This record gives sequence, structure tokens and C-alpha cells, in this order.
Amino acid sequence: MKKFLLILGMVTCLVGMTACGEEAATESNLQYTEADIADAPESLVEFVNQVVAMGQQTQAVEAYPDLADAISGWSSAVDEIGTYGGVTNKVIEMGSDEATVTLNVDGDLHDAEIIIVYGTRGEVTSFTVNVIKPFGELMKNAGLNTLLGMGTVFIVLILISLLISCFKYISVFEKKQADKKAAKAKGSATPAPAPVVQAPVEETVEEDDCELVAVIAAAIAASEGAASADGFVVRSIKRRTGKWQKA
Repeated sequence: MKKFLLILGMVTCLVGMTACGEEAATESNLQYTEADIADAPESLVEFVNQVVAMGQQTQAVEAYPDLADAISGWSSAVDEIGTYGGVTNKVIEMGSDEATVTLNVDGDLHDAEIIIVYGTRGEVTSFTVNVIKPFGELMKNAGLNTLLGMGTVFIVLILISLLISCFKYISVFEKKQADKKAAKAKGSATPAPAPVVQAPVEETVEEDDCELVAVIAAAIAASEGAASADGFVVRSIKRRTGKWQKA
């Protein structure tokens, strides 16, 4: 019995020490309580919804820079949510350095889950909007994405196969070009005809008729025994061709 009481006391001490350690570990640094932010999330969602509905995102971000993520997140999701119908559920989790609030909001097109994180001073550090879509719509979108991806792959494969099938025409074209070059080179290698050598034209040297007449007259005068050729007159000179010219 004493041993049992001793063991029970030791266990109780260990549990107490663990509890004290957990309390020390979970000491909060937050400057607000859960009650302080109880109504803040709904007010924030209604505010950003009105800002986006009126198209005053730029002015609101300039006036409230800390809400830039909230306005941007709601703007990107409002087309899928549709008309805002209010908050249907809220869960607040208080931590040591931040508080996380999860809201379920109603929309005429889709419902959404909004996760808001508050910092140590109560500032909004994160604002995430997750649109909740039914399973059928998710499967439809997944099927469309699959078809789009597979269709793109098949189209690329068809284009590649067509490109490969055109290679044979490229080889035929290259062969034709090579044959043309070979024929052209063969034609340029044909020897040119030998030039025709024309027979030289013999030029007949025209002799001076006056000198020829004087020589003939002197020869006739010598054959006649005359002292000079003054009395001789040459009327005409006729040239004769004969074998003696070739000698």
C-alpha cells in the first residue's frame, strides 16, 4: 500500500511539473484577448466586400496599407463566390504570438473558407480565401485540365511526326541539287573546239610603176644598142604569172 501511494505521488508530481512547463511554454505575447477580436473578422470581411463591390480597392489600400492582402485576396475570389451572404461559422485559435480565425462564408455561386491571422498587436498579417467547390465541379475541372494537357502532348507528337516524315523530301531535294551541280561541273569540263587557223594571206608588194618602167626601158635600150632610153615609150605593163616567180 505504501509503495502504491509513493508511486501515485511521483506520478502526480510529474503531471504537475508537465502542466507547469506547458503553461510556461504557452505564455502569450498577444496584446489582446479572444473577446477583443470576436467581432473583428466579420467586420473585416464585410468591409473588404464593400470596397471591392464599389471598385475602390486603390483608395482603400492607400488608406489602410495593412489590409492590402485582404482586399487583394477577396478581389481575386469574389467572382467565384458571387454575392456575399454572411458568415456561417467561426473558429478562433489563440496562440502565443498570433491568433488564427477561420470563417465559413456563404455565396450564391460558391461558399468559401477564409483564414485570417492576427499579429501580436492585432494587425492582420495574413488573409487567405479558399473557394469551396463541389466534388463534381472539381472532377470536371480536373478532367478538362487532363484533356487539355493530353491534347497538347498529342498535338506536339503529331507535329513532330509530320516533321520527321518531311525528311525524305529533304534528301530528295538535296540529291537533285547534287545532280545539278555534277551535271554543271561535267559540262564545264568538256574541251573547247580548237580554233581554226586561217592560212596566211600573201601580200603582194606593189612595186612602183615608175621604177619598173625605167628598168624596162633601160633593158630595151641596151638590147637595141641605143645610148639612152629617151626615145622609148612604155604604153602598158601586163603582169604574167609563171613558174619563174616561184623560183
